[in-house]
Amino acid sequence: MIGGVWNLLLGVAWVVLTGDFSGLNLLAGLIFGYLVLALIQPQVPSLAGYAQRLPRLIRFVGFFLKELVMANLKVSYDIVTPPWYMKPGVIAMPLKASSEFEIALVANLISLTPGTLSLDVSDDRRVLYIHAMFLDDEQELRRSLAVLERRALELFH
Repeated sequence: MIGGVWNLLLGVAWVVLTGDFSGLNLLAGLIFGYLVLALIQPQVPSLAGYAQRLPRLIRFVGFFLKELVMANLKVSYDIVTPPWYMKPGVIAMPLKASSEFEIALVANLISLTPGTLSLDVSDDRRVLYIHAMFLDDEQELRRSLAVLERRALELFH
């Protein structure tokens, strides 16, 4: 959190010092600010782990986009072909997410992926109920959703 504030301040300082108030220049300032903070991270305890967050975020976005495209292709294929291959069903997935924000993030990421929809969270917030359009292999679906949850939670730890 503190690293993000410092990065924003460094980016704004870059814009002010260069005198170019464009979005592209602000992006350049944010990149330079990130590099500076990554370099000084070992000397500043409050910045611990800051430099690793951006690569994790980029890897997660790439992973999620791949999952999104694959799910879209699977649903599109099923819609276009005459015999439908879907076998809908509801599963209960144990959650590793603990905070309300983490649970909401995981549930929304699952709902964003075509073919799956988050339905409800148990009262004790340990189980997420999910409707799946393709429930051919329940264990494989649980495994892929657990990977999605793990990678999403890595962004914050």
